[in-house]
Amino acid sequence: MADTYDLIVLGSGPGGYVAAIRAAQLGMKTAIVERELLGGICLNWGCIPTKALLRSAEIFHYMQHAKDYGLKADGISADLDAVVKRSRGVSKQLNQGVTHLMKKNKIAVHMGTGKLTAPGKLTVTDKDGKTTALEAKNIIVATGARARDLPGTPADGKRVWTYRHAMVPTEMPTKLLVIGSGAIGIEFASFYNDMGADVTVVEMVDRIVPVEDADVSAFLEKSLTKQGMTIMTGASLSEIKVGATGVTAKLKDKAGKETAGEFSHVIVAIGIVPNTADIGLKELGVEMDDRGFLKTDPMCRTNVPGLWAIGDITAPPWLAHKASHEGVIAVEAIAGNHPHAMDPKNIPGCTYCHPQVASVGLTEAKAKEAGYELKVGSFPFIGNGKAIALGEAEGFIKTIFDAKTGELLGAHMVGAEVTELIQGYTVGKTLETTEAELMETVFPHPTLSEMMHESVLAAYGKALHI
Repeated sequence: MADTYDLIVLGSGPGGYVAAIRAAQLGMKTAIVERELLGGICLNWGCIPTKALLRSAEIFHYMQHAKDYGLKADGISADLDAVVKRSRGVSKQLNQGVTHLMKKNKIAVHMGTGKLTAPGKLTVTDKDGKTTALEAKNIIVATGARARDLPGTPADGKRVWTYRHAMVPTEMPTKLLVIGSGAIGIEFASFYNDMGADVTVVEMVDRIVPVEDADVSAFLEKSLTKQGMTIMTGASLSEIKVGATGVTAKLKDKAGKETAGEFSHVIVAIGIVPNTADIGLKELGVEMDDRGFLKTDPMCRTNVPGLWAIGDITAPPWLAHKASHEGVIAVEAIAGNHPHAMDPKNIPGCTYCHPQVASVGLTEAKAKEAGYELKVGSFPFIGNGKAIALGEAEGFIKTIFDAKTGELLGAHMVGAEVTELIQGYTVGKTLETTEAELMETVFPHPTLSEMMHESVLAAYGKALHI
């Protein structure tokens, strides 16, 4: 006899475990299936541990620049093993927190590999090979994604790393090649650069963090270069040879010139592959796009009745907070509560390099492509008293408005703590705020958030401090 539930969630990342909690809150008998660790990639191998690593690197950076703050700090050094140990401890604490939440909400946890066998049915095979049959009227697939390998050169964990290897290094890279300049690539480049590695970043398109506004990309490239990184845009990897003690890579720059370089390690950050294989999706006839991501409607339904999908296994953006929100939407729809669909233009994105990058909505280029007549404002960190007091006077905030209606179309930031500031604009966009409300909002002084106000004023020629 199969164990029967109202809802089964396959995968316990930030999409899956949030969906399970919301379902339990709504009175559903709920089960969650996880093959590795509760909390999924985000809590155990992604968002959280990388931020712990980056925090250590940030403090190390400040210690090395103590004299800039009137302080003395001699004999500064980094203990990579201790830094990694702290990061793993943070992940363990949060994993235990999710375990507690499952118990608190009376969610049945089945550890093992789940596979869909028919509509509303799946089996779970544990580490000992024991199989358990589960049934539910509704199943949410939240199996996430994994790092994409270089063609012909899979990551070996020794010289060629994915993000998972880069989080638990067995040794400190001396000369590091990072392939790909999205959020993952740039965050690890920033971490290892701050920790003392010689870092080279290679990006195929003509600018780093290519999903961001062009002005942000240009500023970040200039800042990272100033910090000592080598940045190659419009470049490609034409050959790679992995040896016992290092890696030889042939790199072709934007002019077509090829050069060979020797590196101690390589981090591959060229995208993700959805975890769709061997879980029964193909056999059920679930529709996927040409890249293998599941197709869903605005309520997260697949084409198979009773089967839902959320998070990195579906369309971009592939972000933890997007997965969590989708989990809630799917469960509310299952409960018949008619939730609002999520607007991708209201999903913020954050990159936790040094300096940080954050954005929401359309870039200036995308807004122009969409046919909008624009009002664009920008305000520099150097014009903000709090930024100067913090010793973080590099960066800017940029806002983009529809000139006809005053609608906030997008906001883009680079600089200290902007990942904490962006939510102000995200709330504004969700509430369909215009420039008038933002101009009339009183911002506290002295704060970095005042720059948000000034950027709006600047879009309409009313900035006060530049």
